[in-house]
Amino acid sequence: MDTKTCIKVLKILEKEYPKWNAPVVTLLAQHTKDPYKVLISTILSLRTKDEVTAKASERLFKLADNPYDMVKLSEEQIEKAIYPVGFYKNKAKTILNISKELIQKYNGKVPDDLDELLKFKGVGRKTANLVLGLGFGKPAICVDVHVHRICNRMGYVKTKTPEETEMELRKKLPKEYWIKINDLLVAFGQTICKPVSPLCSKCPVEKFCEKVGVEKHR
Repeated sequence: MDTKTCIKVLKILEKEYPKWNAPVVTLLAQHTKDPYKVLISTILSLRTKDEVTAKASERLFKLADNPYDMVKLSEEQIEKAIYPVGFYKNKAKTILNISKELIQKYNGKVPDDLDELLKFKGVGRKTANLVLGLGFGKPAICVDVHVHRICNRMGYVKTKTPEETEMELRKKLPKEYWIKINDLLVAFGQTICKPVSPLCSKCPVEKFCEKVGVEKHR
C-alpha cells in the first residue's frame, strides 16, 4: 500500500469513526484539554479496557486532578481509586512519583517535549506521543498494538515492533495525519479489524487491504 492509498483509507475511516467508540483518553482530552489528565489517564489505560479506565480516571480526578493535589494522596488512596485497572499498585506508585517530579523539576507543568516526557519512569513512547498529540496538539504519532497491527496488515509498513512502525510512519505519513491515525485505528481495531479473525465482511476499506498475516476472517 502506498501513501496515497493509505490517506484514502484514513479518510474513509474518518467518516465511519462516529459509529465506533472513541478511545477513552481521546474523549477525555477533547473534554479537558489538560496534558496532566491525558498523561495520567494514559498510564491508567495501559493493559486495561476503556470502560475500566474511564471510571478509574473519573474516581481519581475527583480526588486530585493536578500534581499538587495528587501528592497529598497516599499510594493506598490512589490504589483504591483506580482499582481494578491492570497493575493498579504499580500505576499508583508511578502516578505519585511522576506528580512529585513534575512539581520538583517542572513547576507542576507537564513538559511538551518528547525527550523530557521519556525521562519519567513508567512513560514510554506510546504514552509520551499521546500526551504530545492529545494534550498539546503537537504532531506526534502514537503507535499502540492496534496501529502497529493494522499498518502491517494493510501492507503500509513492514515492521516488527511498534517503535519501528512509528519511525516508518514518521517518514511516510504526512504530518496532518499523525495525531488522528491513533484515534482512527484504535477505534477501527477494537470494532472491525480485530487481532484474531477480523470482520473483513463489515470493513469499509477491505478492498484496499493486503491482509498480510490474516489466516482467517469473518
